[in-house]
Amino acid sequence: MRKFIYVYCIVFHLLLFTQVGLAHKKSIKERKPCKRIVLYLHDTMFNGTNGFNATSATVANGTKLGNFKFGLLAVFDDPMTTDNHLLSPPVARAQGFYFYDMKTTYNSWFGYSLIFNSTKYKGTINIMGADMMDEKTRDLSVVGGTEDFFMTRGIVTFRTDIFQGFDYFRVQMDIKLYECY
Repeated sequence: MRKFIYVYCIVFHLLLFTQVGLAHKKSIKERKPCKRIVLYLHDTMFNGTNGFNATSATVANGTKLGNFKFGLLAVFDDPMTTDNHLLSPPVARAQGFYFYDMKTTYNSWFGYSLIFNSTKYKGTINIMGADMMDEKTRDLSVVGGTEDFFMTRGIVTFRTDIFQGFDYFRVQMDIKLYECY
């Protein structure tokens, strides 16, 4: 019986240390994106007087829960440019919605598609995720696409380039795609 316990302990420790050793050998290999695009999103909120220039509008007003527009829902059809100039020719459109979803600070959730129809790219990239506006950079998920971006996956890093109250903001979007077909 004593010999059995002794052998059992040795086998148990060997298995345990082998598993611990194997666990430490696993590492996340940093992958390079198969495609990278940097674009600027220009959002001009409708304020009642700028109907010709507005690219987004509030469709559900915020609640009185906090001072951070909690519950406000906006839809948008924003131009995407390759530089930070609003009047540069758009290379895509960002079409979708965002809503403010935090009562204690500005935070929003985005769901939208980038629609490309140019000589360089055709198709869509679908993006969704939380935009924690207090952070310098924020990552949202690329969850799919069509045509040139068929079934793509990746990350979009947001960086606020300019913010002019509630009327206008510009976001730099660094799009890194890791699955390209």
